[in-house]
Amino acid sequence: MAKLWGGRFEESLDKKTEAFGASITFDQKMARQDLKGSLAHVTMLATTGILTTEEAEQIKAGIQKVEAKYEAGEIDFKIENEDIHMNMETYLHAEIGSVAGKLHTARSRNDQVATDMHLWMKDTLSETMAKLENLREVIVNLASNHVETIMPGYTHLQHAQPISFGHHLMAYYSMLTRDFERFGSNMQHADISPLGAAALAGTTFPIDRKETAELMGFSDVYVNSMDAVSDRDFILEFLSNASILMMHLSRFCEEIILWCSHEFQFVTLSDAFSTGSSIMPQKKNPDMAELIRGKSGRVYGNLFGLLTVMKSLPLAYNKDLQEDKEGMFDTAETILTSLDVMAGMLSTLSVNETVMAEATEQDFSNATELADYLAAKGLPFRQAHEIVGEMVLACTKAGYYLQDVPLARYQEVSPLIEADIYETLKSRTAVQRRNSYGGTGFEQVKMQIALAQAALKKENSEKA
Repeated sequence: MAKLWGGRFEESLDKKTEAFGASITFDQKMARQDLKGSLAHVTMLATTGILTTEEAEQIKAGIQKVEAKYEAGEIDFKIENEDIHMNMETYLHAEIGSVAGKLHTARSRNDQVATDMHLWMKDTLSETMAKLENLREVIVNLASNHVETIMPGYTHLQHAQPISFGHHLMAYYSMLTRDFERFGSNMQHADISPLGAAALAGTTFPIDRKETAELMGFSDVYVNSMDAVSDRDFILEFLSNASILMMHLSRFCEEIILWCSHEFQFVTLSDAFSTGSSIMPQKKNPDMAELIRGKSGRVYGNLFGLLTVMKSLPLAYNKDLQEDKEGMFDTAETILTSLDVMAGMLSTLSVNETVMAEATEQDFSNATELADYLAAKGLPFRQAHEIVGEMVLACTKAGYYLQDVPLARYQEVSPLIEADIYETLKSRTAVQRRNSYGGTGFEQVKMQIALAQAALKKENSEKA
């Protein structure tokens, strides 16, 4: 089949240039979406009387045959047909002859490719949000089993205060919930139909853009034809949201990598999510967590790549926009796989509760408890802070901890300190008492989990 645009040209395109300009090697991923858009378009052409019912039925039957061949793996995508649109039209022409050419009435490849990407993005966002929901459920389930598991909380990667491991996990639930909400907002901008904008200026044919939008499952149509064919904000939003998601997963993976090290031994990863060494037989490496951490870089790169492509493009369509797809496809594959791996890794890891708790006993993470104890008895907190700081210094030099200090020595420092100080200094007590809203106290963590479970249940019911 001749090029759709070949009438203007006297010479054939140079073969290397043809390969350079073709996009079929990657945009074939949108074959289903392209066929879906074509079915909607031809249906509308018949409804509006632009095509006869007989012509439309013939084209529909041809599209369905091409679709069946695609699903059966019988489509051979060819570079000379440039892109997914021309490849599909070539197969349609082979099925039904010249009437296939009428399918392109009142549309351009400019609005066609934009439509394909919007459809593909909607499908991808739905899948992403489903996997995010699953990962959040995994985290909530893990947290609910470890509300009263005590671990060190860190700032500057130094022991800060003892916390609930469940509380730590729920911080990541909150991050991923914001990711879920961002992808939901992204869906609003993907759920708009560009079809009918044609090349950039609309068409003289009496088309019904709302009909095609409804047939394809879009909730709205672009109100400006130039914006319709040149807008890639919905892809930039996806890449941006994906970058934030990968940053969150990378932070979590960094902690998992630390926690399963010999120095921490807080968790043990399943063999299903670990690898070994070709030379060191004792090794059990957290490679999957490291890969997720590393893959954040490629997603960031895809975002910056498209931002750079878009930054100086005049309206409306430019060939530069062909560079919008590979990064989009790559990012989707990366985050979807990462979400699956992360969920599997978390649902199968073992938590070494005793090791976690012991890590809070041989440190000074209970120093704030002593300062709060004094402040609660009327001592100004700044003064209490200074007293405790001096006590920590003395203990460090002597080689013991606050819970080892004799009561007589405490009372030399401050007569406000009584025998109940030792209960106050226990890690479990320190965690249990932190019941300010959103704190690490057990009742607060249970509340967070209950709210999360209710939110997930609501999301599931809204999908049903």
